[in-house]
Amino acid sequence: MTTTIENLKDKFKVLKLKNASENISEIISHAVENDFSSEKLIEYILDQEIEGREAARLEKYLKQAAFPEYKPLAEFNLEEQQTLSKKQFNQLKELSWLERGYNIVLLGPTGVGKTSLSIGLGIHAINEGYKVIFAAISDLIYWLKTAEMIRTSKTKLNRVLKCDLLIIDDIMFMAMEKQESNLFFQLINKLYGQTSIIITSNKGPTDWGELLGDQAITAAILDRIIHKCEIINLDGDSYRLTHRETIFGKS
Repeated sequence: MTTTIENLKDKFKVLKLKNASENISEIISHAVENDFSSEKLIEYILDQEIEGREAARLEKYLKQAAFPEYKPLAEFNLEEQQTLSKKQFNQLKELSWLERGYNIVLLGPTGVGKTSLSIGLGIHAINEGYKVIFAAISDLIYWLKTAEMIRTSKTKLNRVLKCDLLIIDDIMFMAMEKQESNLFFQLINKLYGQTSIIITSNKGPTDWGELLGDQAITAAILDRIIHKCEIINLDGDSYRLTHRETIFGKS
């Protein structure tokens, strides 16, 4: 029986080699042009499949992370955020804190790069094989309150519970009712010891009682978050105000 491109595609599909099945014509052409040996051709097919699967994994995890924008660490300008040293930045980038189950609290006024840094670290963590979820505090509370009624909320919350890193943005953005504070505590308690958390806030942990309303719940949450935690204070001028755009161009 004569082997055809379609035969090869079907066999690759059976083996779940999606990239090889979809690109076999190009793979064969490349092998012929470069006079590949049989061993080199097999290695090339496998390399292409591994690269394809890794690209698909990254695309899937980035989509599930739900970052509000794509801002890798390479775009974070240390010169404009001089309260964060290059040594500290590199230590964050190494992700040893994530491997050891530490949390990060990024503090500072609006516009100094807290969210951008958290997104950059989240993207970097995904590139290194970790599962990451980004959520504004308002969205997180909504998922907690509606998980029993709305399927999408339950799905998102399940991803939170299974992730390696949860990024909670703008934790002082909204005050919580007692039921919401209880739900938030229950979530933090479930994540404690198994998931690292990055929190961005314009106020320090000692002020979080204003958000949570209940001092006992606040203390319980802080106990779990601060137990293994690095608190980083960012300062300076607002990036958005410094680089604001007008109808006449950038200011």
